[in-house]
Parts: sequence; structure tokens; C-alpha cells
Amino acid sequence: MSLLRKINRVLLVLLVVLVCLLLHNSLLRASSRPTPTDHRKGGVSSLESSGTDDVVPVVICASEERLGATMATINSIISNTEARVFFYIVTLRDAVKLTRRYIEKTKLKGIRYKIVEFNPMVLKGKVKPDSSRPDLLHPLNFVRFYLPLLDIHHNRVIYLDDDVIVQGEIQDLFNVRLKAGHAAAFATDCDLPITHEMVRSIGMQTTYMGFLDFRKREVQDLGINPRDCSFNPGVFVADMKEWKKQKITKQLEKWMEENVRENLYSSAMAGGVATPPMLIVFYGRFTTLDPLWHVRHLGWSPDARYSDGFLTDARLLHWNGPFKPWSHRTVHSGLWERWFIPDPSRRFTLTRVDSGG
Repeated sequence: MSLLRKINRVLLVLLVVLVCLLLHNSLLRASSRPTPTDHRKGGVSSLESSGTDDVVPVVICASEERLGATMATINSIISNTEARVFFYIVTLRDAVKLTRRYIEKTKLKGIRYKIVEFNPMVLKGKVKPDSSRPDLLHPLNFVRFYLPLLDIHHNRVIYLDDDVIVQGEIQDLFNVRLKAGHAAAFATDCDLPITHEMVRSIGMQTTYMGFLDFRKREVQDLGINPRDCSFNPGVFVADMKEWKKQKITKQLEKWMEENVRENLYSSAMAGGVATPPMLIVFYGRFTTLDPLWHVRHLGWSPDARYSDGFLTDARLLHWNGPFKPWSHRTVHSGLWERWFIPDPSRRFTLTRVDSGG
């Protein structure tokens, strides 16, 4: 009997040890399992870190004075897609809290996003003061140059200006096939014949001649045909690996600094200072987007009119130009206003100035 009791005690001890080991392994597996983090609280979510093709990362800026525009763009995207979208919302320090509040206190509270603070000091010595369109010198206007510096955790992103409305399925834009060696895809300014008459009527430029000073030796040495079609960099798809590999940011900075020294372009030429460096760096080295993914010039005149059928087919509308739909009454401003979400802090309001058109 004594021997039997000893055997039973040994078996009992072994059983207890076995149970303990099983519990330990179970707890270890549970503790090592990745925990989803709500991106709205500033953590890194699985959507951001995965970098998988079933996530559509969108980079968009949010300035304090134009927050309502950014939110309208975001609203239009999420309202017209079945895709999982992740937003990198880039802003300056003074607008971080306002941006977060705009999202958390409205219907946008369910989006997945990360607020990224942009340091304007990277632009020191690279932007020439210009009084003709001071709004174009806003630091966030140059965020598109610095995509690799934004702590982005995806290999491909869509960049959008804040004065656009997305009517199509954003996944289709994201899935565009970039040609080998191309770091970005843009829609050119000459691909939609239906826009040509309106573009001529408002005096908008669609070629390199309208953006660069071809009298300058530095521009002539580029070998660019001044009659070649330009593109608008307010909407594009970027391959982050190729962008870094080709040192696109360094190239853009080079031409910014060159312009400060030699005045190769200005905001008086075709109304922009962020466009010319992109035109130079990507000349002959970009994939062409379907032009319906960038129907623009809606903000160049309060009377700029497209047919209703054409605008219905358009996948993306861009109010580039001085007449923004939140501050002026324009022919097609209703297409923007349907996506507008009132600011809970009441900082951003629709002014609706009569444009006289």
C-alpha cells in the first residue's frame, strides 16, 4: 500500500505540473497576439501597419482655415467606396486638436486615420516669397514633396488636395498599374477634349510653357518641349519605394532652391509654385491616369460650366483655382456642398460670397 500511495503522489504531482505547463503556454500565446489599436487615439492600427493591397491609404492635408474642405473630401471618399480606407491627415501643430475634434464629433468618427504633424522648417530657404497668391505659399501646399518624411507605413498611397470631391470607387484609382520605374501616376491636362473649350475661355495653361520661364538657361538645358502637355499634381498615386529609390524629394528640393536663386517660375505663371518642380522632376517619367479621375478647373471661374452628364461620369472633381466652393457661389458648388459636414467648433463656415457670375 505504501508503494501505491507513493506512485499516486508522483502521478498527482506530474498531473499538476502538466496542467501548469498548459496554462502557461495558453497565457503566452494570448500575450504575444497582436492587439488592434484604435487609430483615432493615436496608436498604430493593423490597417496602417499591414501595407496590404486591401487597404487604400490616402494622404490629405488639413489646414486650420480649410478644415471643412478636408472633411468634405473624406466624406465623399467613404460615402462612395466599399474599400477599407486609411487616412493620413497632415496638418500643422496649431490645427491638430481642431482636426481631431472635427472627426470625433461628426459622422466621420468611424474612419481609420492618423494625424501627422508637418514641420514647415523643412521649407526654409526653399520657397520664394510671392504676393500674387499668398495662399499658394502655405507650408501644407508642399507636403506632397515630402511623402517619405511623413511616417507612412504603406508602399503605395494616393495623394489628394483638399479641394476635391471623389465620386468614384477610390479602390479603382489605387489599383492603377504604374509602369516600371515610375514613382507616380498623374492625369495630364490635355486628355479630356470636353474641357478644352472651357480651359481656353478662362485662359488656363495646359502646357509646360505656362509654368516655366523658358528664357532661362537652366530651363532650356532640361530639354523640355514647352508645348508638351502639363499635369496637375493635386491628385496622384505614388509608389513610395520608387520615390525613395529615385530620391524624388531631393530632386524637388533642388529645383525649389534653384528657383529661389534664378526665379525659374512664380505663382503668377499658371497660378502655382508647387506644380513646376513636379513638372520638371516627373517630365516623361510618370504613368497616365484616366482623365475622369481628375476633372479640374472648376475653381478657375465662378461661371466655369461642364455638362451635367459629363460631371456625373467624372470620378473626381477638383476646384483648383481661386474660386473655392466653400467661399464663393459657383456654377457647380452644389456638387461640393452635398458632402460638406458642419464644423462642430464653428471655426469653419460657408461664407458663400457672391462671385458676380
